[in-house]
Amino acid sequence: MIVMSDFGTYIKNVRDSKGLTLNQVALYSDISAAQLSRIETGKRGVPKPATIKKISEALKVDYDELMRIAGYIEENDKEDTPKLTEKDERDIAKRMKKMREDLTEAKADGDGLNYMGEPMSPEAIESLLEALEHAERIATLANKKYTPKKYRDKD
Repeated sequence: MIVMSDFGTYIKNVRDSKGLTLNQVALYSDISAAQLSRIETGKRGVPKPATIKKISEALKVDYDELMRIAGYIEENDKEDTPKLTEKDERDIAKRMKKMREDLTEAKADGDGLNYMGEPMSPEAIESLLEALEHAERIATLANKKYTPKKYRDKD
């Protein structure tokens, strides 16, 4: 958890390193000098994301970095973030190909997909397939994320 003064100290250090005065940053960010001073000294606490956005633009620093320092964004371990492997991509592509074949065969047979009693257009089927592919990717990632580390495949 972030200590209120840590964020303010960081802002002050960045401001000083860029040779800007408190009033200049207040002017560039459209925040009162008094409010900025309270943020820097830790008397005000961590500001709202909209205020952090203004400060990041005035100081020309990365907004996400300030959000991390403020405690709004948690630092993720890049190793723990699951990624789709080539095998996962091939498996998803295979499943999507099978779904596409099933949908087009059903359409040719005349008993194709219906939505609210109306046959689905090719555009609607394509949209459905895109949504299903997205859902398939999310499900695969979720399964990887919640698999205990000792059971995960080493890629």
